[in-house]
Amino acid sequence: MAELTKETEIAVKAVLAASRICIKVQADLVLYRSQKKSDKSPVTVADYASQAVICRELREHFPGEPVVAEEHSSGLISGDNEMVEQIVGLVGDIFPGEVSLANISRWIDCDHKRGPSRKWVLDPIDGTKGFLRGGQYAIALALIENGEILFGALGCPNIDYEDGKKGCIFVAEKRRGARVIWIEDISVSRSIHVSADKDPGELKFVESFESAHTDHAAHDRLYGRLGVSAPHTRIDGQAKYALVARGDVSAYLRMQSPLTPDYRQMIWDHAAGCVIVEEAGGKVTDITGKPLDFSFDRSLENNIGIIATNGLCHDRILDQLRHCEEPKATKQSQ
Repeated sequence: MAELTKETEIAVKAVLAASRICIKVQADLVLYRSQKKSDKSPVTVADYASQAVICRELREHFPGEPVVAEEHSSGLISGDNEMVEQIVGLVGDIFPGEVSLANISRWIDCDHKRGPSRKWVLDPIDGTKGFLRGGQYAIALALIENGEILFGALGCPNIDYEDGKKGCIFVAEKRRGARVIWIEDISVSRSIHVSADKDPGELKFVESFESAHTDHAAHDRLYGRLGVSAPHTRIDGQAKYALVARGDVSAYLRMQSPLTPDYRQMIWDHAAGCVIVEEAGGKVTDITGKPLDFSFDRSLENNIGIIATNGLCHDRILDQLRHCEEPKATKQSQ
C-alpha cells in the first residue's frame, strides 16, 4: 500500500475547514436556510458548503480521483436565492476570490465517474437531522481503493476531546491505527482504542436517533436477551462509530427497519466510521456477520444492517440476534 501521508494531511485540512463551517451554521441555525430533498430528507447550507470546500481541496490535490458524495448541485441551481447567497458567503470565507455559483456547483458535483478503482467517499454532514436539532453529526470522508478502505476521517464538532476541550476529528489509516485530534489545534492528538467490555452486564450500546433508520424494537429485544443493564444512547450520524472507536460505548447496532426491508445502506454513511473502528481494534459486520462490501459504486448491496463493536462482544451479539425475530403473534395482529 502506498504512503498516505499526503492524503491524510489534505483530508484532515479539508474536514477541519468543513467542520468550522458547520460549527458556524449550527451556532445560529435561525439565520441559515435549509430545504427538503426529493426523498423528504433535509439539506442545509452547511451540507452544500461543507461538500464544496472538501471537494475543492480534493480536486486541487488529487485531480484524477473522483469523489462519491451525497449532495448534488441541482437543488441549488433551481432553488432558493437566499440559500445560494449564504453558501457562497460560507465558502468564500474559506476560499476568497474563487467563489461563484458555477464554481461551487462544479465542486459539489465532484466530477464523479462510476466504477473507479480508487475514489473518495464523502458525506458532508452525516446526521443532518441531528445537526438541525443542535445535536451530534459528523463530516465523514474516506478513501477506497478496490473495495478496501485506506483512510477515514470523521469531523465531530460536538464530541468532547478531553479536559474540557470540545470538538474532535477521528482519523484512521489502514493498518496504522486510529487517533483523535482536537479540532481547535490539529497538532494535539492521541491514539484511541475500543473498550474492553465483554460481559453482557457491562455492555453499552449506541443506536440511531431516528426510528425510521433502524428497528428499535428489535434492539430492545436483543438488550433483554443479553441482560444489558446500562441505558443505551441514541445519536445521529457516524458519530456513533466514533464513540465505539474511542471506547465510550461497547457497540453500535443498526438493524434493518421493518418499514424498509429492501433498503441498503449508502457507502458514504459507513466507510469512514468502519475503518476508524477497525483500526481502533474493533470489528464491523452486517447483522449476518458478513464484512461490509465497499466494492459497489454507491451502496452496500451485499449487506443488511450494521454491527460495530469492540470485537470482544461481537460474536455474542451476533448469536443473540438470531433469536430476536419479532414474535409471530405480534406479526399476525398487525
